[in-house]
Amino acid sequence: MAEITAALVKELREKSGAGMMDCKKALQENNGDVEASMDWLRTKGLSKAAKKSDRAAAEGLVAGKISADGKTGVLVELNAETDFVAKNDQFQSAAREFATVALGVDGDAEAIRAAKTSKGEVVQDAITNLIATIGENMQLRRAARISVANGAVAIYLHNKQGDDVAKLAVLVALEGAGDAAVLADVGRKIAMHVAGTPTPPLALNSDELDPEVVAKEREIQTQTAMESGKPREIAEKMVEGRIRKWQEEVVLLKQPFVMNPDQTIEELIAETAKQTGSPVSVKGFVRFALGEGVDKGPEGPDFATEVAQMSGAS
Repeated sequence: MAEITAALVKELREKSGAGMMDCKKALQENNGDVEASMDWLRTKGLSKAAKKSDRAAAEGLVAGKISADGKTGVLVELNAETDFVAKNDQFQSAAREFATVALGVDGDAEAIRAAKTSKGEVVQDAITNLIATIGENMQLRRAARISVANGAVAIYLHNKQGDDVAKLAVLVALEGAGDAAVLADVGRKIAMHVAGTPTPPLALNSDELDPEVVAKEREIQTQTAMESGKPREIAEKMVEGRIRKWQEEVVLLKQPFVMNPDQTIEELIAETAKQTGSPVSVKGFVRFALGEGVDKGPEGPDFATEVAQMSGAS
């Protein structure tokens, strides 16, 4: 039997993303053949994949793509249990492939999971196979698609982990009949603003704010005003003023542009319209930050234990 060295185990782990002891076992079963061990990991893992579905998956990647004509953009969030897996080539390739699939699917994450990859494999089946090979729970958590009839959709990937994949991604759609290259450039700058501003925008304008979010803010401001001891009529006026100020802070068009704080995004759009000689409007934006809103639950796999166990491979 071939000698199963730590270096060989490390090579298989980096290629497959599977755990150290699983990689060692696979190599032992396949006489040190890395490719055969990859197949072994996948075959043995299929029966275990369903058992992993209740484990928290808050790590992973956001993948983004823009269509060839520049008028459609998509984001998909593919989650795994650990950041280690997010660096795996197979995982990153899958995220990119699912984003490509999303460009051709006019639907949500469920529709994408039911669609087929370029290899003819159903996306959900591809995810199951990844779980089987790598040994962690994974899920295509969410997806977004935005298009314009005329104009451009721009993308910005923050904290990139590879081609088309990052920890945070933003799409911005600008509608207009002017130079698409100019619109794409301005759109990307606005996307960078959405990614980097200290107060991420909650909506494009005040009319699009979630009524429940507005009501909660109003409740907070009312309570604060009443505790100040002001008469009710004055307190109510204070609340209205604070709500207007808060709305300007959390809606994209009213925010100061991070690249030029003396100019709002709304003013930047007006300037762009003059530059292109045609009306320009922000049709919409999407911001995906990896794992936001996910209950991470118990801690994931203990890799320190795996390293200690690995001392037997030499």
